[in-house]
Amino acid sequence: MTESSKEKQLKNGFIYMLPVLVGNAIPILTLPIFSRILTVEEFGVFALSQVYAIFINGISNFGLTIGYERNFYENEEKEKRAGLLFSTLLFVISTFAFFAILTFIFKEPLSKLIIGSEKYSYILFWSYCSTGMTSLKAFFLIYLKNTENAKAHVWYTIDENLIGVVLSLFLVAYLKLGVIGLIWGPLISSALVFIVLSIRFLKELPLVFNKQLLKESLMISLPLTPRIFFGVIGNQFDKYLIGLLSSVGGAGIYNLGQKIANIVFTFMTAVQNVFAPQVYKRMFEMDKEAGGRSIGAYLTPFIYLSISGALIVSLFSEEIIMLLTPKSYHEAIEIVSILSMLFATYFFGKQPQLIYAKKTSITSWLTLVSIVLNILINIPFIYLWGMLGAAYGTLLAGLISGVISFVISQRFYEIKWEYSKVITIYFTYFLFTFITIFLRKYQFHFEIRFLMKLFFVGLFVIIGIKYHYISKHNFGIVKGLLNPRWKTS
Repeated sequence: MTESSKEKQLKNGFIYMLPVLVGNAIPILTLPIFSRILTVEEFGVFALSQVYAIFINGISNFGLTIGYERNFYENEEKEKRAGLLFSTLLFVISTFAFFAILTFIFKEPLSKLIIGSEKYSYILFWSYCSTGMTSLKAFFLIYLKNTENAKAHVWYTIDENLIGVVLSLFLVAYLKLGVIGLIWGPLISSALVFIVLSIRFLKELPLVFNKQLLKESLMISLPLTPRIFFGVIGNQFDKYLIGLLSSVGGAGIYNLGQKIANIVFTFMTAVQNVFAPQVYKRMFEMDKEAGGRSIGAYLTPFIYLSISGALIVSLFSEEIIMLLTPKSYHEAIEIVSILSMLFATYFFGKQPQLIYAKKTSITSWLTLVSIVLNILINIPFIYLWGMLGAAYGTLLAGLISGVISFVISQRFYEIKWEYSKVITIYFTYFLFTFITIFLRKYQFHFEIRFLMKLFFVGLFVIIGIKYHYISKHNFGIVKGLLNPRWKTS
């Protein structure tokens, strides 16, 4: 790979980090406001409404984001790409509207079943609409990303985040509308961005529909529907169980911890936006042996980058929670560290080996195994240890199912991972996190704990220098990117 190629990738990486930095900074900066206006019970109601919203929206799009992105690279003609985009959007909008009608009709019994009371039915309905509107615009953003229009992708995402948080602050803090303000803000901002993107794409692309291209995407995506069905249950079931076996307030605290830990996942997703196009290209353009070797070496620096972000979140969860929230939320500290470790392992699950091999039906079986493990482990863990039990149970179930998924994915497309480097990066990360949890649990002085955390960060930096991921050359490139002269897309 040439130096100019590396610099281009770093430039794209820097651009794609912007919406992640903004998107994660905004909730953290506004958390002191929302956590002092809304109670833990209100956060619990919001969390449980999101369980339903994410679950139904996950089913309603039939996994088409994956099928659409996979087939994007097989259709290079502008008209075919337009047909794939608009056909997919029309289908997803139709299914979204269908489930919205059903949700509105049955909102009272659904609210009683999921949240525990019919009085939250309107929150359940609007939560579904907000989550659905956010997912609709994803197809436009995938198009921008895959055509390497990074700047447009970034600014549409940032605009949505900024508009959403401003509206939420206005609705919650000024109009005193309560938890519904957390839902209406993102809903309005997503709708506005979707309208703007629709106008842009209708101007740039011919409005064509192609049933065959939609059918081909559905053939890849439909086998993923059971995976989505079980996957959302697996990802959201812990909160539901906490609300059922513990309390709605407990679900709220757990959700807050999960939100902060989710910074790791969203950061990793931004990193994925950089490496995913290259991974697909190497899969399609090289034979399996050469491609697997090339991808393995290519991905290791991205693993280090992803784990660097995870390390900061897991080590300094105490400082983040104590600085931003009142004491009633401080039980979320350990939850952040534990779930950060789980999200850090998702890097391997982001590799499209089974999608490339058109073995998406296998992912549904893998997800079924994951959900069964999650339920079997979480029920006794939550019953015995409450919120912390849910965090540790979810981590344990995730690690077991992750190993199973990794082994099977490697059978269909073997990525030649640089195992010694990967193991070193992950082992040090897990070790440092567990030591930090131990020191806090046994109440070592805060000054000692803080110094140990800085020491751990220093050791991790040394690992990066040893593997040449941190270098003067890379810093020089990043310094140049801080004062860019990019043309507006």
